[in-house]
Amino acid sequence: HYRTLRCGDEETPVDDSRARGKPMELIAGKKFKLPVWEAALRTMRPGERARFRCDAKHVVLYPLVSKSLRNIAAGKDPLEGQRHCCSIVQMHEHYSLGYPDLDELQKNPQPLIFDIEVLKVEPPGSYQQDPWAMTDEEKLQAVPQIHKEGNELYRQGKVPEAAAKYYDAIACLKNLQMKEQPGSPDWIELDQKITPLLLNYCQCKLQCEEYYEVLDHCSSILNKYEDNVKAYFKRGKAHAAVWNVAEAQADFAKVLALDPSLRPVVSKELRSLEARLREKDAEDKIRFKGIFSQ
Repeated sequence: HYRTLRCGDEETPVDDSRARGKPMELIAGKKFKLPVWEAALRTMRPGERARFRCDAKHVVLYPLVSKSLRNIAAGKDPLEGQRHCCSIVQMHEHYSLGYPDLDELQKNPQPLIFDIEVLKVEPPGSYQQDPWAMTDEEKLQAVPQIHKEGNELYRQGKVPEAAAKYYDAIACLKNLQMKEQPGSPDWIELDQKITPLLLNYCQCKLQCEEYYEVLDHCSSILNKYEDNVKAYFKRGKAHAAVWNVAEAQADFAKVLALDPSLRPVVSKELRSLEARLREKDAEDKIRFKGIFSQ
């Protein structure tokens, strides 16, 4: 965990990882924009704390580091909005970092105090990197293994955990896809790898009853691949769950048109929807009985 404070009598906090509920993960040997942190951590053991002051010239890049760490804590890509150029160029080209306090610190660099506590040290080979921390090659190599781990978790009934794995695999591929021209052969190849992972993710979200997320993702797939039977089927189930009856019936009809062999499965879903509608009508009649005669 870390705290960053402005120098002065009040020591106003700039960042506090505990307040965000997520500690920082630093991979030794990777390029890091604040080498003073890694230098301090290399001499520390789990449970130890260190507090040190750095002159403004040594922390001129801290606003960019802070933005990345804040993005990570929020579950975003830490490099969101950055181009492939040196940090100094980025500082000059970006009018705002998206945080007023960091914008002010970027315009007027000042000494900072860092308070760091080591929670855990993991040996080489035991740490599984987040997708954002991987190289492009590492991302491509990691996807099949992450996919496999997601499938195994799903078979074990650990649906939220499986969804998280599928999400990580999608994030790896999406990050690579962002570097390609939309519609190019490489972009399409990556998209075709993303689609089955996204359908697996949607299956997990169906079981977690997060239906609107399923609707969004399946619709995004069908906007590109109009003959994707699985996307129609999962979207139909999601529509049915949120009482979009006409939309559910239309999606199930599309499933039958694309793959008539799925008629038994579709018929079961339609019967379930009709039964739920009858139950709802009966409940409504009881609920509103006599309301208009009063």
